[in-house]
Amino acid sequence: MQPFCTFTGVLNDIISTMFNRKFMEELFKPQELYSKKALRTVYDRLAHASIMRLNQASMDKLYDLMTMAFKYQVLLCPRPKDVLLVTFNHLDAIKGFIRDSPTILHQVDETFQQLTEIYGGLSAGEFQLIRQTLLIFFQDLHIRVSIFLKDKVQNSNGRFVLPVSGPLPWGTKVPGLIRTFNNKGEEVRKVEFKHGGSYVAAPKEGSFELYGDRVLKLGTNMYSVNRPVETHMSGASENLAAQTQESIAPNPLAKEELNLLARLIGGMEIKKPSGPEPGFRLNLFTTDEEEEQAALTRPEELFYEVINIQATQDQQTNEELARIMGEFEILDQPRRSASKGDDLLAMMDEL
Repeated sequence: MQPFCTFTGVLNDIISTMFNRKFMEELFKPQELYSKKALRTVYDRLAHASIMRLNQASMDKLYDLMTMAFKYQVLLCPRPKDVLLVTFNHLDAIKGFIRDSPTILHQVDETFQQLTEIYGGLSAGEFQLIRQTLLIFFQDLHIRVSIFLKDKVQNSNGRFVLPVSGPLPWGTKVPGLIRTFNNKGEEVRKVEFKHGGSYVAAPKEGSFELYGDRVLKLGTNMYSVNRPVETHMSGASENLAAQTQESIAPNPLAKEELNLLARLIGGMEIKKPSGPEPGFRLNLFTTDEEEEQAALTRPEELFYEVINIQATQDQQTNEELARIMGEFEILDQPRRSASKGDDLLAMMDEL
């Protein structure tokens, strides 16, 4: 139970800081769009609002995943107003994490009400301006994300694939008919055409209430096992995906550098691991079967020998390393007593 309680505490700390009342009031003030640097700074502070700590590489990966996932959701919105439904899907998912924390749940519900009051009455043109502004902000980001590549909704050059099938925006008809009217508003001609897709009319409009069926799946959990992703690429997109192949040949200099490092530390042994490995095992796949399947489909050119660095062959070197390691001391940083929301506001003032 302890790991689960720790995980729950981390989520509660982050969500409580994210929906801090003062912080939300600052965000909802009319203002210019944040710069990329300011957004990254706020994101870093939110991610470290709990006892959880991420190194720089992990933080970069997490930020890239967040920005590309949001860009994908905004880009594929069937209509501009659905940006609000995507945001409500985000809030619904967050509330699922804090069911047992009524105080934090109330903070999220207050934010929902603010969103409804400010954006609920906007016109389609105003929502289009918001959507276009967001897309301009992310237009230069083309980072490849494994789950998008796997679902074939992103090409190997980092650009997303626009679907030519699926449900249409609410209130629109299935394409395939051109109607011509005269100056009196009377229909004078009909021309049918093949649209080349597989479109269906939207069953109903998503709910904009506090509790309801959003219908739109954008903004829900990307890693859900039952998440349906059906994107049919056009012929041009398939050709582009086939042409943009990345070179995957390993750098021989990198292997030689590892060999040299191994010799300097104490010894080198090149072998394939056998038997159960000690310590922990990091699995980035949902199931072991998925990991085994990925290994079977892995190109042969990506298989190479593992270099194990053995520091046990030179006792004198080991004693020296042990002495140096003993000089290191890890001190826990005292947690500040100030409100995390106030810290974020102070940081935003400095930007």
